[in-house]
Amino acid sequence: MYYYIIILHRKTIILGYFAAIPIKTNPMGNLTPDDTTISYSQQDFTADIFWHYRIGSEIPENKNLSSYILERMNVLDIKLQEKSNSLDNLYPVRPELGEKIGELSIPKLKITLPVYEGTEDNELKRGVGHYADSVLPGENDNSVLSGHRDTVFRNLESLEKGDLLIINTYAGEFFYKIKKFRIVDEDDRTVIVPKPGATLTLTTCSPFDFIGPAPKRYIITAYLFNKNLIE
Repeated sequence: MYYYIIILHRKTIILGYFAAIPIKTNPMGNLTPDDTTISYSQQDFTADIFWHYRIGSEIPENKNLSSYILERMNVLDIKLQEKSNSLDNLYPVRPELGEKIGELSIPKLKITLPVYEGTEDNELKRGVGHYADSVLPGENDNSVLSGHRDTVFRNLESLEKGDLLIINTYAGEFFYKIKKFRIVDEDDRTVIVPKPGATLTLTTCSPFDFIGPAPKRYIITAYLFNKNLIE
C-alpha cells in the first residue's frame, strides 16, 4: 500500500493512496468480477481516511514522526482488510444437509429452482444441490451447485457468456454473470478448488444427450457483480 502524505508543523495531510485488495467497485458501487486479484481505486476509501485521520490531525509530541506515521498506516491497513472481508461469513449458522438454502433463478431460461444443502440423491431429486464443502452463495471463494442434466439443468447448454444467474438466500440476493464454460472429466477436482473472489460454479453431467451415466462434466463459472444483503 502507498500513501501520499504532507507533514506541516507536525500535522498530517493525507492526499491519497493506492491499495490492492481482492474486491473493487465501479462508479455505481457494484462489485466487478475478475479471475485475479483486483486493485481498489483511490476514491473508494476516501471517506474512511478522513473519518479516521482528519486533515491537520496533531502528531503527539512524545511520538517519533516516522513511527507515528507507520502506526497510523497499520491501523488503516486493518480497516481495509475488514472491508475486503465483507463477503466472508454471511451466514452465522451453516445449514443442515437436506435443508433448503435458497433459490437459483436463470432469467434467460425463465426458471427458478430450489437449492438444497448437499449433493446426494435426496437433494438432487428435489432440485439443485449445494456442495457442502464449498462456501455458501454470495460469500468470497467458490460456491458450487450441482444438478441433473435431464431435470433442473437440462437447458444449461443454451446459456452464453454474460448471462445472468441470481441466487436468493436468507442472507440476501446475489447477482452473477457467466464468465466461462468448460467440459472436464467426471473426477476432475479443479471444479471445487478455491477462487480469489465470490464465484459461482454450476456443474452437471455431459454430454446432455448421452444415454446412461455420462462420462464428462459440464462446468459454468460465474462471478459476483452485485448484491442486496439482508440486514
